[in-house]
Amino acid sequence: MRTADQWFTEYGESHQNATNKAIHWVAVPLIYATVVGLFWSIPQPEWMAQIAWLNWAVVALVPTMLFYLLMSMPLALGMAALSAICLWSCSALQAAGQSVLWWSVGVFALMWVFQFIGHHVEGKKPSFFKDVQFLLVGPAWVIGFLYRKVGIRY
Repeated sequence: MRTADQWFTEYGESHQNATNKAIHWVAVPLIYATVVGLFWSIPQPEWMAQIAWLNWAVVALVPTMLFYLLMSMPLALGMAALSAICLWSCSALQAAGQSVLWWSVGVFALMWVFQFIGHHVEGKKPSFFKDVQFLLVGPAWVIGFLYRKVGIRY
């Protein structure tokens, strides 16, 4: 497995333009949240529904967190915090009588439009066209940026 710095260096090659970066800082975490929401929306089998907070989003986050843990413990902690916010948001939407599925679908589609606009401005293809793992690297790249701003080593 590559180190976080190796992943971020390669990911950063197609994220140099200030407009593209700004779009990614907003769109990438929102896309991550909507994917959590899409998994949240998958109907649970009866046995799963009997266990509080056990749903397909939580199940999908287990291997996701392992990926981040292999990348870096501090990044895994940051991604765990982001994931917890995403799960809480899904729960709050659902409790408010809103459709987590339709919110997720709508925001997902809108954010991908912005992502492709950013890459058009950048003049480079999205990194995940090269390696699908970059779909997981993107959110960690945002967390890594925030860590560098506040002096946290990853």
